[in-house]
Amino acid sequence: MVGRAQEASPAALGDRSTAVGRLGVGAWTTRRWLTAGVSTALTVLLLLGVLVVWFFAHSTAISNQLTDRSDPALVASVQLEESLVDQETGSRGYAIAGQTDFLQPYDEGLALERTSVAQLRSLTTGDRNATADLDLVLARAGTWQHDIGSPIATSPAGRPVPAAVAQVDKGKAEFDSLRAALSAEQQHLQARRVSAQADLRDARSLRDSLFTAIALVILAVAVLVFIGLRRGVNAPLERLSGQLRRVSLGDFDQPITASGPADLRQLAADVETMRHRLVAELATRRAAQESVDAHAAELARSNAELEQFAYVASHDLQEPLRKVASFCQLLQRQYIGFAVDGANRMQTLINDLLAFSRVGRVHDGYAPVDLERVWSATEDALSVGIAESGAVLEHDPLPTVHGDATQLGMLIQNLVTNAVKFRSPEREPHISLSCVPDETEDLWRFAFTDNGIGIEPQYAEQVFVIFQRLHTRSAYPGNGIGLAMCKKIVEFHGGTITIDPQYAGGTSILFTLPRTGADSTTGSGTTDSEGEDQA
Repeated sequence: MVGRAQEASPAALGDRSTAVGRLGVGAWTTRRWLTAGVSTALTVLLLLGVLVVWFFAHSTAISNQLTDRSDPALVASVQLEESLVDQETGSRGYAIAGQTDFLQPYDEGLALERTSVAQLRSLTTGDRNATADLDLVLARAGTWQHDIGSPIATSPAGRPVPAAVAQVDKGKAEFDSLRAALSAEQQHLQARRVSAQADLRDARSLRDSLFTAIALVILAVAVLVFIGLRRGVNAPLERLSGQLRRVSLGDFDQPITASGPADLRQLAADVETMRHRLVAELATRRAAQESVDAHAAELARSNAELEQFAYVASHDLQEPLRKVASFCQLLQRQYIGFAVDGANRMQTLINDLLAFSRVGRVHDGYAPVDLERVWSATEDALSVGIAESGAVLEHDPLPTVHGDATQLGMLIQNLVTNAVKFRSPEREPHISLSCVPDETEDLWRFAFTDNGIGIEPQYAEQVFVIFQRLHTRSAYPGNGIGLAMCKKIVEFHGGTITIDPQYAGGTSILFTLPRTGADSTTGSGTTDSEGEDQA
């Protein structure tokens, strides 16, 4: 095996690589095949999308024609007929009885006629046949109103209208002619409605056929893409992988053949060149191994002598070893504190991250939360730090809101902790929380202020980002997660939180909480906790 590998000279390997390169000239690479395939699929999908858009526009036009024009026009025609029948009925009753009560249907019919005609004019715009039908109806209605309806309606009340005015036979003939015109108009409108319904049914059939065709085309494209990738990329890769696996298991005589796209063939040629070089290196290594084995025998003899020497000298090495161990223990006592401090800070960071991740994901459920009690609990929990700093805490009457009591407690505690931590060295901390209702937006607006070192306006957004610190850890301890947690808690409860850039002499943090679902009642009054904190 080694001898055959040694026969392949570097010049022969270079010629083989060049031949493979010439073989790939003009062939498509994997990227080109994928680009062509994806472009073809996108083109097909684009054409299908255009076809779908056209279909929806077509079906929408048919549906609008039916619902916005044909149906309303038919209804308006029926209303027009009812208005004319009311006029005829009212005039006939008035002609017989001479009582003005019979003219009410006549007057109402005239008003309904005007409304119906206006609707029909609007709905049949552009339709010459429908306009002609309406003109014919209005012409015959006008003839009847001129000859019969209007003379009867203007006759004196109190006695039957004279026969010469009523013209019963003439009125019947004219109104029958009017009915015939109305019937013809309604038949034409009904025919158009039926035609629109048939077009809508055809559109639905077209929709089913279109979406079936689209599904088949997409399926065909997917199958073609799968087959193309399988034959053009996966199969050559599997063959190359199998050959490489045999080489990796020790069969260095296994040739690496080229197939598939040009870049895969080039890869196979490069691997084949590497295989020949590895075989040559293996032959050289075996020759060197024989020399190493000869030296190993000599080293074995030398090692036996060294073992005997080490056994004798080990006693003399015990004393220096004890000195080294003593110094190592000293280093351990001096620097183990740094390791413990790092572990504690890592544990604190992990706990803070866990608490931050639980906001909005794990909570006790919404319930009425009395912020007065939350404030008092915060003062109790931070009493030692408040007393040591000499901080003075006060607040407005605080409401009862709807939320998670644990998370709202974390919000207040983080705000108070930050105010105490970042206090000014020149004065004792003064911390206050104000609260006012916003009736227009149904919110509680809070302002948490202190007289500490403050926050520059350019950092007003940065301070709410997790792990963003404005000071070194040696100046102010912490992990830079407090205000980020405050922001997450407030936003989880449906509020907002910002830094007031106009506030001078410290920091003012403005935040809101919804009033909806809350008790909307406030606490017992402003509490000045200076005496309690000092205690």
